[in-house]
Amino acid sequence: MPHIDSHINQWDLLFVITGGPGSGKSTLIAALAALGIATMPESGRAIIQEQVATGGSALPWADRGAFAERMLSCDLNSYGKAHTLDRPVFFDRGIPDVVGYLGLCQLPVPNAMRKAAETQRYNRRVFMAPPWKEIFVHDDERTQDFAEAEATYQAIRKTYLDLDYEPIDLPLATVNERVQFVIESSGTLKTTVGS
Repeated sequence: MPHIDSHINQWDLLFVITGGPGSGKSTLIAALAALGIATMPESGRAIIQEQVATGGSALPWADRGAFAERMLSCDLNSYGKAHTLDRPVFFDRGIPDVVGYLGLCQLPVPNAMRKAAETQRYNRRVFMAPPWKEIFVHDDERTQDFAEAEATYQAIRKTYLDLDYEPIDLPLATVNERVQFVIESSGTLKTTVGS
């Protein structure tokens, strides 16, 4: 089990792992969770599954604005839950991702959403999973092609930069190597990952 370094502010314990679809984010989050590290799941995929199951329209291919509002609500909920934990938490996407998504879709960003992204802060270092064609696949919830995945990565990266975060690209490497990279780069966890 990883140990926490002392003298760390609460928001310093909140780390975002983000990037375009199909870049290995969720696999990395699952590997961190398997080590006993606290994680928060991606809201978008869960919303798509729920909306498809219930016949809802808050979907990226039906009503992008409603989809973004649902993502923000879920992300704010995850953010609140993370603040109840006294240890590092890794998020599969953060609140700024919703702003980046709307920008990518060329939709206006509501003031409340922009304010949430500005005030609900995470650790300044944000881990970005770059586009990686060799692992990119389609599935029932991921309908984008690789070009869209690349555009998503660029839009999200710009959003985090605009909000004064420091994007750090993950290596195009094995899951274990990525886990070790995140642990070492976060500066809050001390553990060793087996290869």
